[in-house]
Amino acid sequence: MENLDKIDLQILKHLQENSNINTKELASKLFLTVTPVYERIKRLERDGYIMKYVALLDKKKLNLGMTVFCNVRLKEHARNVGSNFVKDIVALPEIIECYNIAGDYDFMLKILVEDMSSYQDFVMNKLSTIENIGYTQSIFVMGEIKYSTELSF
Repeated sequence: MENLDKIDLQILKHLQENSNINTKELASKLFLTVTPVYERIKRLERDGYIMKYVALLDKKKLNLGMTVFCNVRLKEHARNVGSNFVKDIVALPEIIECYNIAGDYDFMLKILVEDMSSYQDFVMNKLSTIENIGYTQSIFVMGEIKYSTELSF
């Protein structure tokens, strides 16, 4: 962050709130002209501060109303075993996040499915086919208390 000034940080904050904002609107909020704001955004993209622009979708309207966190313990910890597991996990669209964690488990998966029946089908026909899974623990979300994609800086 040492290369970012106050204006860069304000640009990032505004884009986190609404990535659809056009450069003219953003420049107006920052009391700047369009060209320097445009150039700053392009630099922030080029330098990797802005990775991509996305639309946040309503998962319930898309029939993905059940969120499950699944902790996974591998049978073995050889390099190729972990690599193969990651390759298999990345290929499953139901898994929207995967973290390599420390503690009793090796990985934490965030999974979106329609309902319990869909989760059972996912576990029986997809997750269970991945080699070297030794143990899993599923945690079912009853209610989402806080959800944010905005980073605080």
